[in-house]
Amino acid sequence: MLQIIHGKVMTMTGVIYEDGLVEIENGKITGITEYRSEHLSSPDSKKKNNTDNNAGNSKKNDNIVINAEGCWVMPGLIEAHCHMGITEEKKGIEGDDCNESVHPITPMLRAIDAINPMDAAFDDAVRAGITSAMIGPGSANVVGGQFAFVKTKGRSMDDLIVLAPAAMKVAFGENPKVNYSGMGQSPATRMAIAGMLRRELWEAKQYQSQKKKAAKNKENFTESFHWESWLPVLEHRIPLKAHVHRADDIFTAIRIAKEFDLDMTLDHCSEGHLIAEEIAESGFPAILGPDFASRNKIEVQNMAFKTAGILHQAGVKTAITTDHPVSIIQSLPLCAGMAVKAVLPMEEGLKSITIYPAQICRVDDRVGSLGVGKDGDIAIFDGNPMELFTHNLCTVINGQIQYKADDFSARVCYN
Repeated sequence: MLQIIHGKVMTMTGVIYEDGLVEIENGKITGITEYRSEHLSSPDSKKKNNTDNNAGNSKKNDNIVINAEGCWVMPGLIEAHCHMGITEEKKGIEGDDCNESVHPITPMLRAIDAINPMDAAFDDAVRAGITSAMIGPGSANVVGGQFAFVKTKGRSMDDLIVLAPAAMKVAFGENPKVNYSGMGQSPATRMAIAGMLRRELWEAKQYQSQKKKAAKNKENFTESFHWESWLPVLEHRIPLKAHVHRADDIFTAIRIAKEFDLDMTLDHCSEGHLIAEEIAESGFPAILGPDFASRNKIEVQNMAFKTAGILHQAGVKTAITTDHPVSIIQSLPLCAGMAVKAVLPMEEGLKSITIYPAQICRVDDRVGSLGVGKDGDIAIFDGNPMELFTHNLCTVINGQIQYKADDFSARVCYN
């Protein structure tokens, strides 16, 4: 069992325990309440101490007590859209598997086959208190492939998966245009991007209808590897993940999703503040960023940290993204802080990197908030994580300590 005591426990569900206790066993949260001394599994646990900095030692002990006095105890932070491990740092083209940019329609591609959890960015994420992330293909293609929601610590991708597939990547605007116009093939215009996606979705629905008819009539049916990848989208099990920056591209994405009755997230949404009421009316959530990046493309000229606050005021559920490696993964809480500095309320800033991305990515039954039955993913900060000089002192994933700062070791007692 792992017990975290005396911290300010921010559940992100509206409940705060000023002197809290969080208990984790077998990777899951089993208790969360105000601290009382009788809660400790051993009366002298606070007297026992092991200052070994090797977090792996936690697996060799029956009980671990972390004294988080003066700290914020929060659910592990969540990156809602990035390319960590699929565009590896320091490796150039050898480590860049983000875009299969030779065919504009590739729904059958799976991020899990390209993400390298040995990428240094995963370690940076853990040290920053980021315990899970939505990772997938880039935006060179009209249809890029399937995203996966994964934990940020482990050697095998199969052990990290929380949800896969988790979304289907589609892209509008400059990126598909720039990539394919130079090849002398479609899409070279926004009309072609929309037209190609519509045709793909129309054919996918035809395949779905034919498969259902064959099953009803007990007829033979030859399944297609290509079209099978669309069924989770058509059946509302996963959303489209739409790369959109400009207002007109946002409207096109909404138009197509409504036309085919699909769920969708609006990723980047750089001009969302210009059409906030219309986005709210659509009912689709937004994943905003990377606002720390430069305005290096025409379609991001109106990018601003105020977008999150304006969309929130309009009633849109929003999450913050770094779009790593466009902005570095460890800047995630600072991006949320800049949104708060602009106009977003403080609590909404914290939710934009915890419970809201969990809900948007459809994994809030496991992560994004603290509650009994949730995964034991915890970040312990020495203050508000959205403030520049705040440190992450300890990261727990699935009930195991995966990082602790050198000066935090004295707070960890192994029994």
